[in-house]
Amino acid sequence: MKRVLLKLSGEALAGDKKTGFDEATCMGVAEQVKKLVEDGLQVSIVTGGGNFWRGRTSGTIDRTKADQIGMLATVMNCIYVSEIFRYAGMKTEVFTPFVCGAFTTLFSKDKALEALEEGKVIFFAGGTGHPYFSTDTGAVLRAIEIEADAMLLAKAIDGIYDSDPKVNPQAKKYDEISIREIIDKKLMAVDLTASILCLENKMPMLVFGLNEENGIVETMSGTFTGTKVTV
Repeated sequence: MKRVLLKLSGEALAGDKKTGFDEATCMGVAEQVKKLVEDGLQVSIVTGGGNFWRGRTSGTIDRTKADQIGMLATVMNCIYVSEIFRYAGMKTEVFTPFVCGAFTTLFSKDKALEALEEGKVIFFAGGTGHPYFSTDTGAVLRAIEIEADAMLLAKAIDGIYDSDPKVNPQAKKYDEISIREIIDKKLMAVDLTASILCLENKMPMLVFGLNEENGIVETMSGTFTGTKVTV
């Protein structure tokens, strides 16, 4: 592989605290990504916003406004994590689909690819820039746009299960499953819109637990213990 997009769940970034940032977790991600970059892999990253905001669970806030707050949560996450990456010795750039003053760069495919060719780790914040689309959908969209070879999903759980393992201790984990099966069985590893985008554009996914030791590096080495999603 030459180029991948790594999706980090906001909840996973918070570690055991479940909210805000766990610096040790973020530094662990940075150290793993640095190894990949040093091996010549081009890496782009999308973060969720769940460590700050779960607006869709609110019955009092308009969905559009709740999603806008969620977009801003991902901007905060990307700026923070990109600075951790810089501390670890990497060059970074944060892109958003809307203007954020001097904080970020307005996204275009050409600018993103140019930054990757310069050896930067790039971050896509702000989702698609529109409500009613999750960060999963935004991640798949950007992966397709930059012609990534695969999307890596680093989640708070270690793969895709036939039911929620937090609720059902007997839940079965899939070692490999097709995106069509995910859609048909309504497994919701990623949301339906993101799944259909993957299916239509033949974007494979590798799903694993961010808190698994060296999970990112092992996923790229082919020795990971998560779930491979085929197209």
